[in-house]
Parts: sequence; structure tokens; C-alpha cells
Amino acid sequence: MPAATAIIKPRHPLDTFFSPDSIALIGASRDLEKIPGRLLSMLRKNEFPGRIYPINPNYSDIDGLKCYPSISAVGQPIDLAIIIIPARAVLGALEQCAAVGVKNAVVVSSGFAEEGGDSAAMQDAMAALAKKTGMRISGPNAEGFYSEAQRVAATFSPTVDVKPDAPRLIATKQRIGIVAQSGGIGFAIYHRARALGIALSYVISTGNESDLGAGEFLDYMVQDASTGVILLFIEGIRDVGKFLAAARRAAETGKPVIVTKVGRSGAGERAAASHTASMAGWSAAYDAVFAKYGFIVSNDLDEAVTIAAVLTTNPMPRGDRVAVLTVSGGAGIWGADTVSMQGLQVPELSAPIQAEISALLPSYGAARNPIDVTAQGVHSGGLQKSIDLLDVSDEVDAILVVLSLSSDTRMPFKRAELKPVLDAQNKPIVFYSYTLPSQFARNELAASGAVVLSGLTHVGVAMRRMVQRARFKLAPPADAAASLPDISAHLKSAVLSESESKSLLREAGIALPDEILVTEKSALDNAIARAGFPLVLKIQSREIPHKSEVGGVRVNIATKGEVFLAYEALLESARRHRPDAEIQGVLVGPMAKKGVEIIVGTMEDATFGPMIMVGLGGITTELFRDVVYRPAPVSATEAAAMLAELKAAPLLNGFRNAAKADIASLSRLISQISALAARFRETISEIEINPVLVHPEGQGVTIVDALVVPKAR
Repeated sequence: MPAATAIIKPRHPLDTFFSPDSIALIGASRDLEKIPGRLLSMLRKNEFPGRIYPINPNYSDIDGLKCYPSISAVGQPIDLAIIIIPARAVLGALEQCAAVGVKNAVVVSSGFAEEGGDSAAMQDAMAALAKKTGMRISGPNAEGFYSEAQRVAATFSPTVDVKPDAPRLIATKQRIGIVAQSGGIGFAIYHRARALGIALSYVISTGNESDLGAGEFLDYMVQDASTGVILLFIEGIRDVGKFLAAARRAAETGKPVIVTKVGRSGAGERAAASHTASMAGWSAAYDAVFAKYGFIVSNDLDEAVTIAAVLTTNPMPRGDRVAVLTVSGGAGIWGADTVSMQGLQVPELSAPIQAEISALLPSYGAARNPIDVTAQGVHSGGLQKSIDLLDVSDEVDAILVVLSLSSDTRMPFKRAELKPVLDAQNKPIVFYSYTLPSQFARNELAASGAVVLSGLTHVGVAMRRMVQRARFKLAPPADAAASLPDISAHLKSAVLSESESKSLLREAGIALPDEILVTEKSALDNAIARAGFPLVLKIQSREIPHKSEVGGVRVNIATKGEVFLAYEALLESARRHRPDAEIQGVLVGPMAKKGVEIIVGTMEDATFGPMIMVGLGGITTELFRDVVYRPAPVSATEAAAMLAELKAAPLLNGFRNAAKADIASLSRLISQISALAARFRETISEIEINPVLVHPEGQGVTIVDALVVPKAR
């Protein structure tokens, strides 16, 4: 038989960025009080294993290293250049780097797009240079990066300073990778994670992202085998396509991504013709993308690090049942309350397992759940043996151990007993200390593979997020091959009325009730005969998108005489409230059967494009704001998952003995509308269908009102 061929993993284009064999420091300095001096110092203190070439024409040597007058004078291959010189000189330095074949550059220098004007033009020139030459550029205005395993401290951040009297605490086998659009915050996340004993693969500050952006760095972390969990700190995504591709890849491979998105204030809200857009807010599109790909959203730094600690030390749980194990009754109750308030279960244990645990405890202990082993139970081995029992029990999916770890000399566990249980990775086992944990305790538990946590609320959130991530399934993509007819003839006007909007939707293949636009009273008889009683009459005008606000709707009309009276009343009311509005007529249609009121809509996000929204509908839509967004298009399967996230979801599932609603028909409609928005994103700004009446299972849905907003030309 022929010898087996070794499979060689292809190198990633950014391997030489994060793991360079050689680094040139352009603007190097002997002054350790200045950033250039600190950059060189950090590289050397962290024992960078490759070659370092200081570049500065003012020095012959720096700290025992030969200093070169220019990059061209080095005469050796260079993987990475770190540039910290005045902004006006940066472009020339980059051009020299490209000329000698430097593969990557980090521009620490500031004074570019963040200042506007000519400075922004310099950044544009940097981007053009990267595109022209193939040299990858991070920054400008970046704090650099740190590759912990490779000992590449390409940053001036004091968080990577080496302190011989403070050895590195490592509790996790998995490493975290950090991508941050704020250097200060990115390295702050690393600093806090390091204090807990969480190992790091990389932390990168993306700066102004003239070339390399958060999306490409996310892609690197996703494919990197040494990175188990990714943390993102983002303000806004510039390389959208690369970001979305990396997000999908993370979801497909099951690699958890924790994200903090800042800039969530109301500054980004805008006026809009529909409810859909007015409810979106600044960050709805980002949250929609995060939800689609299973990202774990955290808006608190310590919470995000706690989630990372739990994920890097534990397997995913099989369910949401938590055993709370404690040495203090009060602390155990608090722990049980905390996880219960996060929606997790704290089930009473069965009689057999209670009996087994009770045999390990003094008479005043408690074995029901929460389990109080008491201080005496710790000394007799009851705490460890209870963990052993619960770890193999099929009655709980995770264990929260609540105890005091303040002692500098004593531990409630023996490493030889605890470590094998944690190494088995049967289920999550999370440790919370209600006293401030000692460094001794942190070190001892780290040796067993456990992180000690000291924020109970954050622990509860982390356990909930872990359960949610375990349940996440990436929805199948929408059918990209589905064809839609040309609807351009319906988009010639800058504004569409309900009648015009419904004509467009019908042309696109969406089922609507048979309705007649009546422009003269003499046509009412024909409309009545066609639609049948009971009827709905609605005023039609491009200037009146929300008809109920002008008394423009009449419902449940049961006689011919009422129809004629309602027709006149609608016209009179509309003219009184909006005398300048051009009235197209009155839309006459059959009264829909009762159903659950749902809103379906789309809007255009400046970053991610069309978004599909679904929520509790009717006139209370803006009051309750019970809505869920996803990037369009979505499949019917993904639409059904959106519906399940609504607070109003019980209304669709037979609330209080009502018939279960036709979720399948509603999901297909949502998918159709999303496909329409995605296909005609260049010409349609918004779509709103409100309400959609969802009838009992098997009876379909009825679109009651619709509004399509063309894009401004």
C-alpha cells in the first residue's frame, strides 16, 4: 500500500501578520516614556522569538540592537512593519515598505480619518496602496495587537507588560481571541480575562480600518484552531461582506462569538413613513445579524468576560436544569434565585438521588436543590462527592457551586479528586465565590481547570447564554433561486397608497383579498356584489398612510344603505382632516375573519441592507414594540424561529385554549416579503403589512393593510 499523504493545512493570509518571523519598528526610540520606546520594550520583554529591526536615522543602535536609517537598508525579508511616526510621513514609509516586499504593516500613528479633511485623504491613499501592492495594513490610529502563544507584543499597551513577580494564571485549555475597534477596551478585556486565568490567542485593535477590518480579523479567529471563543467589541462594521461570511462560518463550525456593540443611543433613529422603520432604532440591524448567526450579545465588560470564562472551561449543556450546590444555605438560595430569574430551572431532585446526597451530609444539611452540604459536609468530603453524583446524574444539565474561597491556606477540594471530574467535561460546572477569592484559591482551582467567578448576576447570565447557545441552530438559507416578476411599473410614483401597494404585492405573487377601488358612488353597487357582506371601506390617498388617524376606515358594514353612508362619511372625514390630500377613492373589500394581529415589514439598513421585521400588530404596534428583525431574505424556517422569539408567541400557539394559529402560512408570507425586499432593494425602501390576521391552523392569513415605500430617486 502507498504511504499515507500528510494533510497540510493551508496557511491563512494573515498568518504572517499575527505570527511574524521578523518585525521592523519604524520610528523606534530609546525613550521608554514615549510610545515608540514602549513598543520596542514590549516586544523584547515578551521575548519575541524572531528578528527585530529598529528603523530610525537618528540612532546607530537601540538597546543593543542595530538601528537602520530606512527600511530599504535592512536588506532582509520583513513580515511586519510597525509604524509610529508623524502622520504626514506615514504614507511615504508605507510606500517604502511595499517597495521592499514587507508583507504587513500596523500603523499606530494617529491623525487621519478621525480628523477629516486632508487627513482623511491620507487614509484613503493608504487604502489604495494596500489594494495596489497587496501589502496588508492595520490601522491607522491602532493600538496594535498581542499574540500570546507566539509572544508577539506588537503594542504599547501596559496590559502586556511582563511582571516576573506575578506569574501568568492559566485556568482554561481553550483560548479567547479578541477583536476590538477600541484599543483601550480590547486590551481591557484581555486584562480582566487574564486576571481570571483565561488564556488568550490574540487581541487586535483594528484602528481606523483603512485596509484590514473587523470582518477579516473575525475570519482569522474563526479559522484559527487555537481560538476557542471570540470576543468582539464593535462600533460599526465597514467590511460588511467579510464580516457576514465570517459570522456564518463561526455559526457553521459552532465557535461561540460574544459581542459588545456600542453606539446604541437614539442618535441613529430616523423619521419614516411606516411603523417598521420608526421602531428600528440605531442597533436593530446589528442585533438582527447577531441573532441570525447565534452571537452572544453582552453590553457589560465584566459580564462578557464571565461568559467567556464559562464557555472556555465547560462543555455545552444538554438542557436548562441547574443543580445549585453550596456550603451556605442563604448563598444557595441566592444562587437558585439568580439562575431561576434568568429562566433556568432548579428542579427538586428525585428521592433516590436525595437519599444518596443526604448520606454524605450532616442531619442539618439539605439535599432537595439547592443542596446545602454545610461547612461540616466540606470537611467530610460531602461537597466533592455531591459534585461526583450530580456530574453523572441525568436529572440536571449543569452545576453551580456557590461557596467561600477567601482562605489563603485551605481549599474545599483536593486537586486529585476535582480535576478528573472537570476533565471529563460531562456537563458545565461553574464556581462562584461569595467572598473575594484569594489568589491561592484561584491558583488551586486553575490547576484543576476551573475559573473562580465573583459576580453572581453575571454568572446567572452566563449560564443562560450558554444554554441559549447550545440550543442555537443556524437557519437554512432562503431560496436564492426563486424568481420574482418585474414590478417596476408599480414604482413610478414616489409614494404609494394602500391600493397601489397591494397591486404591487399581488404582482409579486403574494395572496391578498379581492378588493375594489371605487372612485365614484355609482360604482358601489358593483363593488358590493363582487365583495359580499360584511364589508370594509377605507379611504385611499398617497398622503394618508395611516388611515385610522383621520377616521378613514369603516368596518363590519352589513347593508347596502350603510355602504353608501360610509362612503360619503369617509370622503368628508378625509377632506376635513387633510384638505390638501389628493383622494384616489375608497377601497371596498370583504371583512376578514378574526385572527391574531401581526405586523410584517421591511426596512433598509445603511450597513446590512434590507431587514425583515415581524411583531405584534394592529394599532398597538408602536406601543408594545414586540418585534424581531433578521437580515432579508429569510427562509420559512427562519421566519418561524423569529415568531417563536416574540413575547406574543403564546397568542399564536393556542393561548387560553384558543385555536393554534396558522404559523406555517404566516412563516411563508414573511419569507415572501423578505425575498421581495431583498430582490428589489434598489427600488423599495420599506414594506409594511399591518395587520396580517393569522387564522386558525390550516385557514391561512389575511393581509388587511399594506404600504410599500419606494426609494427616493
